[in-house]
Amino acid sequence: MTLPTEQKVPDINAVEAGLVRAGYIPNRQIATALFLALRLQKPILVEGPAGVGKTELAKAAAQFLDLPLIRMQCYEGLDESKALYEWKYGKQLLYTQILKDKLGESFRDAEDLGAAMRRLNSVSDIFYSFDFLEPRPLLRALQQQGGAVLLVDEIDKADEEFEAFLLEILSDYQVTIPEIGTVGAITPPVVLLTSNNTRDLGDAMKRRCLHLHIGYPDQKLEERIIDSRVPGVSEVLRKQLVAFVQQLRTVDLRKLPSVSETIDWARALLLLHANELDVETVQDTINVLLKFEGDVNTGQRRAAELTHKARREAGGEAAQAAD
Repeated sequence: MTLPTEQKVPDINAVEAGLVRAGYIPNRQIATALFLALRLQKPILVEGPAGVGKTELAKAAAQFLDLPLIRMQCYEGLDESKALYEWKYGKQLLYTQILKDKLGESFRDAEDLGAAMRRLNSVSDIFYSFDFLEPRPLLRALQQQGGAVLLVDEIDKADEEFEAFLLEILSDYQVTIPEIGTVGAITPPVVLLTSNNTRDLGDAMKRRCLHLHIGYPDQKLEERIIDSRVPGVSEVLRKQLVAFVQQLRTVDLRKLPSVSETIDWARALLLLHANELDVETVQDTINVLLKFEGDVNTGQRRAAELTHKARREAGGEAAQAAD
């Protein structure tokens, strides 16, 4: 079956260009993984530290593919009633009352119990049907006429039982509802699962998915990301702040700053009308990059050293580019 997405992604370059138009700057590995997932109709398991762009990849894919994004945030205790469907109990109770009144009229002239049972069997049983079903994210994704991007966010936070429950969807794009039966996808969704590696996922899930690890970007890619997401930052400041963050990631910290923190810091520096890094500004804003008190203290102690080094590296790159 030819999917509508195949016309939009004839090759990897088209995927890369589409993500860039949606504001996401991918490396070649990311573009290749998404291209293969679209063509092979396989889910992608996207792993990596928090804040490196795993969730944003799903959002950008939905935007450039022009598909609805259906997001399911995972957490401990998540079960199928929250992820797949639940019954509209209020509507079922109302239906029961109406049915009771109707059956009373129908059975009033029944000759005996057998005749009443025959009439009861002739009544359409819609109590457990789609009329009384409230679809949750997984079922909604399967029911989208033109397809959808299904984001199963932070799957590592869900229980192992829920992970096992997902296997039918990931392998066959279908779910089984006990009262109704098997429900298959109208159009197979594009599925991305994200994980921050807080626990190991099962082999059965990994076998069903393409694997993509997104780590911290290198200097040039991170500069491109900042240029795309915070275009008002000058080239000099952009090179310096990215060089600083790259250096900060080599320090022994409880949580290293991710791309999302780099973007926030660039926006903060722009609001402060900074033209280039200086030690005082770094010390005043280091809490935008670092989230734990011990890390902030470490960053402030090393602010002068890392700032001067970032300015030298950025200046060297600028001079080299000028040559």
